[in-house]
Amino acid sequence: MTSLEEIFGPIIHQVTREDLVRDGILVDVSTLAAEAGLRFPVCVGRTVWDAYVEVPPGVIGQDETGRLWDILWMLAAAIRRGAVGDTIHFQVYVRNDNRRPRSVRLKAACSPGDSAEPVITILMPDED
Repeated sequence: MTSLEEIFGPIIHQVTREDLVRDGILVDVSTLAAEAGLRFPVCVGRTVWDAYVEVPPGVIGQDETGRLWDILWMLAAAIRRGAVGDTIHFQVYVRNDNRRPRSVRLKAACSPGDSAEPVITILMPDED
């Protein structure tokens, strides 16, 4: 059997989930996620955070915790509906202006973490 190192050569550098959190590429939201019923550690990708968790300037009646809760709750609901596979697409309503909320699509991927434990990452539908 040929190993990956024999095919590609030695690993030069390995990026861990912990590195991505430390560098701000992922935001660890596991504490609030547990309150929403999610059993695995959860991170939100920076693109999702900037677009749908962070409150845009001038938008009233919104806060980051509430916006994040909506995302986590809708993910938990989608999982409870019987999602199959390691990736699930779900929708959440977000208000990024002072008008009506709009539906946005997100995806959550369950994959092995740094120690092969299951972790969830919430991303934009076109992100990996």
